[in-house]
Amino acid sequence: MGFLDAVLGRKGAGVTKTDKGELFDDDFQRKLDYLALVSKRVFAGRMRAERRTKKSGSGVEFADHRDYQPGDDFRYLDWNVYQRFDRLLLRLYEEEEDLAIYFIIDASSSMGFGDARKLRYAKRVCAALAYVGLANLDRVSIVSTTDKVLDRMPATRGKARIFKVFRFLNELEAEGHTDLEDALKAFVAQNKRRGLVVLASDLYDPKGFERGINVLRYNKFDPFVVHVVDKKDATPNLAGDVLLYDCETGDEREVTVTAKVLERFENAYGEYLSEIDRFCATKQVPYIQADVDVPFDELILRVFRRGGFLR
Repeated sequence: MGFLDAVLGRKGAGVTKTDKGELFDDDFQRKLDYLALVSKRVFAGRMRAERRTKKSGSGVEFADHRDYQPGDDFRYLDWNVYQRFDRLLLRLYEEEEDLAIYFIIDASSSMGFGDARKLRYAKRVCAALAYVGLANLDRVSIVSTTDKVLDRMPATRGKARIFKVFRFLNELEAEGHTDLEDALKAFVAQNKRRGLVVLASDLYDPKGFERGINVLRYNKFDPFVVHVVDKKDATPNLAGDVLLYDCETGDEREVTVTAKVLERFENAYGEYLSEIDRFCATKQVPYIQADVDVPFDELILRVFRRGGFLR
């Protein structure tokens, strides 16, 4: 059982079910409206240019000409060109397309370990970002994963659909073990339309967090990593002879915990965080560390400042 294969704890501790009653209360919903307004103000003028596709259609931005073919719509003939060159050419326009945003939330046991702070936080962050997407008329869908795709909320759009998001997220519980590569391979196979993928996870994957992110990259999705962290993971309250177990696999190990061991563990945890940051920076994958002790609305503003989400 390697370092950070999953959150380790005393035998007897376990995964806590999330409290469904308080996640999306009135105060939370009021903050969503504020965040949606901020997103429109900060990114006004950028979204049209960044969402433009290569498809030709009936948009407003001129793209090119092509020769007229029988059956083409006369409204798109370029009469100025016809008068000057005596040629019938059709004007082509670039077509704007709504953005597909996929939220993939890690619902493995490590996300619910102890008091389930990480899973609750991931739910609130996903709900807030989903609301911003819905307010911008993007197509939003949510997928929960472990080593496979557990459940899926089909794509929807429009602010009124946020309650559908709340219902889906409220039902998620932490279970199973993490395998991002297998789960995201299944996700890619099920979703042919490319788009932005927001991955909310603690990234405790025995096979390596890199594999799952690379599955998205290699299949032409645009990953945005929301790394859910609880700094308590780095400083476990352990001392003496203890029996540790992996909350995802059930593997056990007897360990004598000393101050020196705890120091080495904390240093290894810090290096692991740095490794994730370096990987994402090298691969140009937008990355943000989502500390569960940071208010969710402050974290969302950091996402806006980081860039890579609204496009």
